[in-house]
Amino acid sequence: MNIFRFLADLFHLFSFVILLLQFDKTNSVAGISLKTQILYVVVFVTRYLDLFYKFHSLYTTLMKIVYIGLSCYTVYVMTHKFKKEIESSKDIFPVKYILGGTLVLAGLTSHNYAPSEFLWTFSIWLEAFAILPQLMLLQKTGQAENITTHYIFCLGLYRALYIPNWIYRYFTEAKLDWVAIVAGIVQTAIYSDFFYIYYSRVLHGKKFELPV
Repeated sequence: MNIFRFLADLFHLFSFVILLLQFDKTNSVAGISLKTQILYVVVFVTRYLDLFYKFHSLYTTLMKIVYIGLSCYTVYVMTHKFKKEIESSKDIFPVKYILGGTLVLAGLTSHNYAPSEFLWTFSIWLEAFAILPQLMLLQKTGQAENITTHYIFCLGLYRALYIPNWIYRYFTEAKLDWVAIVAGIVQTAIYSDFFYIYYSRVLHGKKFELPV
């Protein structure tokens, strides 16, 4: 555990809280990509299968359960309570390319081909690209409620903070996982335009807008 990982986990939890509060406050899921939320369920289920056979620490175990539980709950709320409001006509990113591409990347970069290691590598790459349907939905609508942008910002910052976490672990534990670092850099790069607009508009009290 280090400050970078702790802050990353904190921002990740903030993202769930912001999203669920948004659902409750607005009584709507407008502007939120169901495809991205489903991909996150796949990410955490495949990453944390070791819950059934390996114990690292109480903190790690609890966080794994929370991530899986909140991801599944988010999809449940969207598909049951707000099913008629899901913007399927705009949430059109072809996720088969994300799944296919990340399977290939996992096959090329997995440290070994034990099922748990392969699925962990797959989940790391999948998380790097899981936000793409959400960003495309923003592009389609051209704008978003500020609370939605706070949610996306927390998600992006969560993954960005894992980059210094891995670097810190290299210097303190001599442990370096280049797959996690490269995937984190790729994911942060995907967020870069969003971060810029978030900083230049939302943090200056303006409405988040993109060119349609």
